[in-house]
Amino acid sequence: MNMHFLKTPVLAAGLICSVFSSLAGAADAYPNKVITMVVPFPPGGVADTVARPVAAAMEKHLKGSIIIENKGGAGGAIGMGQVARAAPDGYTVLMALSSISIIPEADKVTGRKPLYQMAQLKPIARFTADPTVLVVRADSPWKTLPEFVAAVRSKPGEYSFGSSGNYGTMHVPMEMLKHEAKLHLLHVPYTGAAPAVIALLGGQVTALSTGPASVAQHVKAGKLRVLAHWGSEPLAAFPGVPSLKEAGHPVEFAQWSGLFVPSDTPEPVVAKLREAARAAANDPQVRQVIAGAGSPIQYLDTPEFQAYIAEDAKKLKEAVQKIGKVE
Repeated sequence: MNMHFLKTPVLAAGLICSVFSSLAGAADAYPNKVITMVVPFPPGGVADTVARPVAAAMEKHLKGSIIIENKGGAGGAIGMGQVARAAPDGYTVLMALSSISIIPEADKVTGRKPLYQMAQLKPIARFTADPTVLVVRADSPWKTLPEFVAAVRSKPGEYSFGSSGNYGTMHVPMEMLKHEAKLHLLHVPYTGAAPAVIALLGGQVTALSTGPASVAQHVKAGKLRVLAHWGSEPLAAFPGVPSLKEAGHPVEFAQWSGLFVPSDTPEPVVAKLREAARAAANDPQVRQVIAGAGSPIQYLDTPEFQAYIAEDAKKLKEAVQKIGKVE
């Protein structure tokens, strides 16, 4: 009996050492297979625009392959839920937008079964953080925000706006503006930013709010016009464009992009991903590509990103509660 109790701590210690040794070995070998970076929207939107150059740069740092998987639907909830439920081994990562903290609150408001909770995901790094911009077709009659607001007020419900889906980062800012300016605009949800932009270009919707990267090329080509933005400072991508606050509508909204992993991902793997994300954010080619799309890099490492999300989520929770239930 005494020998049994003497052996038990030794066996337990040996088992613990074996487990930690295996984890350390797995982390040292990481990555030894392809990493999937899930973009929870169709190609062509802000998350996709950021993910592709970032993934290419992270590949160089990690010396492994990263493939992009576009998993659109439900305003991004389907792809986000997929990563939240994925094996926490560092081989499934998520490039999300600020809607990641909106959707769980929207599920509460609508009474839906949540596809994920924020606690299931761990932030790695933020790459961009841009105010959304209000855009209309360049051949529209409105050259300023006051002209657009006056037109919408004169014909309630006749004009529409497109979005990437209910409660997404294109829907929430427009609802904030509608509420503050007392506008009646019809909401037309699409499966992502790119389809919504295509709908605007084709005249299926009147306007939309989106990140600069989604529309910069069309603005430069003279197809779309920016009337205002949801920021607090001048917008580098569109100098001279006023903020909503300057135009008398004090609402703000930032569409940020950031990298996440399942929350139980081992810390050594998280550390490697943080290093790779930092290297990507400082990569001159990545900075040039993303800035050229209208979204300069605004990098935050994990601790700062976590604090930023917590503060941002409070504002978005209030916005969702004001919007209420949307079918």
